[in-house]
Parts: sequence; C-alpha cells; structure tokens
Amino acid sequence: MCARSITTCFRQWRLWIRPFLIALYVILIVILVPLLIVHSLNNKSNKSVQAELIGGGFVLLALPISIWQITQHVVHYTKPYLQKHIIRVLWMVPIYALNAWIGLMFPEQSIYVDSLRECYEAYVIYNFMKYLLNYLNEDHDLEAVLESKPQVYHIFPLCCLTPWEMGREFVHNCKHGILQYTVVRPITTVISMICELNGVYGESDFSPKVAFPYMIAINNFSQFVAMYCLVLFYKANRAELKPMKPIGKFLCIKAVVFFSFFQGVIINILVYCGVISNIFNISDPGKEKIMSSILQVSIVYYCIILEYSNNPFIF
Repeated sequence: MCARSITTCFRQWRLWIRPFLIALYVILIVILVPLLIVHSLNNKSNKSVQAELIGGGFVLLALPISIWQITQHVVHYTKPYLQKHIIRVLWMVPIYALNAWIGLMFPEQSIYVDSLRECYEAYVIYNFMKYLLNYLNEDHDLEAVLESKPQVYHIFPLCCLTPWEMGREFVHNCKHGILQYTVVRPITTVISMICELNGVYGESDFSPKVAFPYMIAINNFSQFVAMYCLVLFYKANRAELKPMKPIGKFLCIKAVVFFSFFQGVIINILVYCGVISNIFNISDPGKEKIMSSILQVSIVYYCIILEYSNNPFIF
C-alpha cells in the first residue's frame, strides 16, 4: 500500500515539482547566505572574498530564473521536438553562473572548469541550430521553401564571395558553417588542457612560445564563421522565424556564447598589456586571474538579465 502511494506520488510529479523547487531554493538561501556573509565579515581586508560574496549573490539570482524556466518547459512538455533543445540551451545559464563563481574562488583551477563549460557551449550551438531547423521544417520543407525565395547574398566582409544557391546548398553550407564550431571548440579545449598539464599553455600570455595565442586564433576564426552563418541563415528565414520572436533568442546565443568569448579575449589582452594591473593596482599575477573571473561573473549575470527580461524561450 505504501509502495503504491509512493508510485502514485511520483506519477503526479507535475503537481508538486514547482512547490518543491521553491522550498528547496528558500532553504538554500536561508543556509548559504548567512554563511557567505559571515565568511565575508571575517575577511574584510581580503578583496577576493568580497568578490566571492557578490558573485555568490549573482549565482543565487541566476539559478531560480533558469531552473524555473526549465521546469515550466518540463511540466508543459507539449512539443518535445522543440522543447528538448530549448531545455538544453537554458541549462547554459546555471552552468555559466556556477563556472564563473568557481573560477572566482579557485582561479588556479578555473581552466579545468572552463573546459567543461566550453564543451557545453559547443553543445548549445548544436541544439540551437537543431531547434531552428525543427521549427522551420515543422510545416514545410525548408529546402523547397528557400528554392522559391530570392537569392540571399553574402554580407560584409564576405560580400565578394559567390552566393550560395538557395535551397539544399544554402541550408547545407549554413548548417555546416555553424556546426563546425561544435567540433572545433571541444578539440581546442582538449588541446588546451593537455598544454596546461604540460606547462606550455600560458593563459593570458600572447608570446609565440606558448599555446594560448594559437588556441585563441583558432577559436576566434571558428566563432566568426559560426556567427556569420547564423546571421545569414536568419536573414534567409526572417519571415518564417518571426512568429517565434527570434531576436531575443539570437541575442542570447550571441551574447552568452560569442560575445562572452570576445570579452574574455579582450580581458586577456588587457591583462597581458598590464592595463588591469595598473587600474586595480595589482602586482600578483594570481590576482589578475581573480579580477578576470570577477568580470566573467558580471557578463554572465548581464546575459541572465537579458534572457529573463526578453523571456526568449517562453511560449
């Protein structure tokens, strides 16, 4: 009898999952916030501890926003072919937030956590592309629709290239141009980890003797190709994508995945040139990594607010 009641309760999980998550979050706040405040008060002179407190606050704001949206999709799972990709994309918000906070607290080990996040970035791009293709192929054959459309030409700075023929060639080139990033990023991440373990990675060092500038160049080129193909794909299917309010979705993907990468590159250049050291009066190279992590937390929180304010994945 007891086993049957438990089974019935689990079958009705849609009725209690949201109140359960709210209660769990309240308990987390009640326990974790006082601990963070006490830890911060005991280390008033330590700037990194103060930054950890602020970063922890951002994480505690990010988690309920993203988890609530994920739960809403799971409870109202009416379009699995679309929502499974939406849920996977939404998971990048807590992953980014926790990654930034962990990197803030343990800057020396952040490269290993960053590597996992970077692999998930590639997975997010894959799911976003699959989401767009499934949406566009829901009622019509995308390739056939594109064949009847006017030719879409390349945009600056590749406007001199021969345009891709509308239809199969256009979809094929856009898809592979976007998805190549899902292959390149994990490969460069693994290479970076191997180089770090052998002491030749040289994070924030643009010397030709270390691997860091080469990895940045490869990732930069791969991201440019993916972003360009994504914009071109949107340009060709703007009318069909209009009902799903694509602007917020494109902004989120670009801001969280692409723009945060370029911000990281800019920060590394500023660290290498000594600009951050002069502004914040930092002489210890280890503390420069802490300052870089602080700025990573700020961009992650900005992207969370951007996603929440536009509600891009709520139907």
